[in-house]
Amino acid sequence: MISSRFASPHPRQLALKLDHAENYAREEFLSGPCNEEALQLIDCWPDWPANAIALIGPEGSGKTHLAMIWAAMAGARIVSARSLRDADIPSALATGALVVEDAAVGADDRALFHLINLAREDNAALLFTARSTPTTWPVAIPDLASRLRALPVAMLQAPDDLVLRAVIVKLANDRQLTLDESVVAFVATRIERSFAAARAAVVALDDEALRQRRAPTRALAAEILRQA
Repeated sequence: MISSRFASPHPRQLALKLDHAENYAREEFLSGPCNEEALQLIDCWPDWPANAIALIGPEGSGKTHLAMIWAAMAGARIVSARSLRDADIPSALATGALVVEDAAVGADDRALFHLINLAREDNAALLFTARSTPTTWPVAIPDLASRLRALPVAMLQAPDDLVLRAVIVKLANDRQLTLDESVVAFVATRIERSFAAARAAVVALDDEALRQRRAPTRALAAEILRQA
């Protein structure tokens, strides 16, 4: 039976686009072999091997979720690397902890160098997220490159089948979309084994189900994946 969410006399009506916030609570993090190392590093704070660490992984691999978990634990502020400005560093570290997202993209070398040095002086904690390891970040200051090489790194890998299926369910739940297990299994075995692909599939399935006023069935998932 199709739920009232999809029942409509106008099956081709366009759906209203709405933002769907993801749940970044600790209990919502889906752990597995692909992210066990990174999760352990977050959980062992403040007993880190250094005052700054880097979480490295592909798009949608859970870096932001882990960063949000740590930020809640440490009282950390969260900034993007692109927004870092040298003059703003002291206020950014005011709480004694800071998350810098997408640290490999667009960060100002001087600001990043100042941030790492001041955090060390003030015994503040830093968590960087990026898709590539710190040794590959495009920096021109030799001392900054040296400090980045010294950062402890936790890698997030591609998900295994169980984690991928759990991610699909979580992303669907975040959008108030209920998927039958057969739909979850069908999607998981036909997309790239990545969190980004899972997110794209769930968004497409939700959008199309709303547009057509249909339940998110296996048949609808097959239609969407054929068009991808």
